[in-house]
Amino acid sequence: MPRPGLLIALAAVCFAGPTMFDVARISWSTEQGAHGPIVLLTGIWLLVRELRASRPRMRRGNGLLTFALLVPCLIVYTLARISGIIEIEGFTMYAGLIIAAYGIWGGAVLRAVWFPLVYMLFVFPPPDTLFAMMTQPLKIFISQTAVSLLHTLGYPIAGSGVMIQIGQYQMLVAAACAGLNSLLSLTALGMFYSYIRHSSNFPYMLALICFILPIAVVANLVRVLLLLLITYHFGEAAGQGFFHELAGLSMFASALIAIFFIDWLGTPLRHRLAAKGRAK
Repeated sequence: MPRPGLLIALAAVCFAGPTMFDVARISWSTEQGAHGPIVLLTGIWLLVRELRASRPRMRRGNGLLTFALLVPCLIVYTLARISGIIEIEGFTMYAGLIIAAYGIWGGAVLRAVWFPLVYMLFVFPPPDTLFAMMTQPLKIFISQTAVSLLHTLGYPIAGSGVMIQIGQYQMLVAAACAGLNSLLSLTALGMFYSYIRHSSNFPYMLALICFILPIAVVANLVRVLLLLLITYHFGEAAGQGFFHELAGLSMFASALIAIFFIDWLGTPLRHRLAAKGRAK
């Protein structure tokens, strides 16, 4: 007879398979969702690891509560599947899996594996409207800061919102140009690094995660400055060609290195928080 765990895994794959295929086809081929396969594989590895450690706490959840939560979730999932709204479909599918996991393993296990469950949310594309609403203030801040810095250095530059005029060239600071499409990737990988390294020291892990957004904003600002300078000195073709992609890769790598560097600088704080935790 097949083991119950194997049957549960097969049922989960059959339920999630069609949606995950669409997520991979629509989102993972874009810059905004390129981190999806990495998050999925590392998230499954983390989840399996934490489930093994939490096996003694496995108790079935409240059946009535599971049913009451699962039915409306499946209704919304079905409607989203029919209408082709992949953002809602992905999140409701994932919510359905979590509710089913509660019914099988209980609340204590879900609390123990909270990080892999949160981390794997990055597999799914965020709603475009929500992402635009969140990144628009960052785009404006990055654009205005870049204009101010280059104007101080004597460059003929002016800007209005996310539109920048430098010399004879006009540049629209879109999410891609500002590097904000990679913000989700950087946040996901930064969270994974923080958890793997410092999950036993939760206050320090949380503090390190809080540095991810400022690091990303600074890295994206540097990218915009580089693109403006390249466009001004070498022409629009250079700014939108090879150097555009090179600036993006350099920004992402620099941001990851900055997270490692901040972690190294925070060693005294980490030791202090760990000592305080042991004292309690």
